[in-house]
Amino acid sequence: MKIEYDPSHDIMNIEFLADEKITDSVELDGVIIDYSSDRKIIAIEILDASKRTTKNPLDLIDLSIVKEKAAA
Repeated sequence: MKIEYDPSHDIMNIEFLADEKITDSVELDGVIIDYSSDRKIIAIEILDASKRTTKNPLDLIDLSIVKEKAAA
């Protein structure tokens, strides 16, 4: 996963799958979701990110990773 913020364009991009081809995109109120052909979410792009979150959206990042063991 990669999270990028471009302050000059005020766009935040959260990329889940780097090697997948985008075949469809859906925009809802300034949030764009990019999908692969099998409907996996490849990325989420937030337009006007500082107006929708905070002045510096990267200040919101809290990388908490929770991993659970799979049931046997």
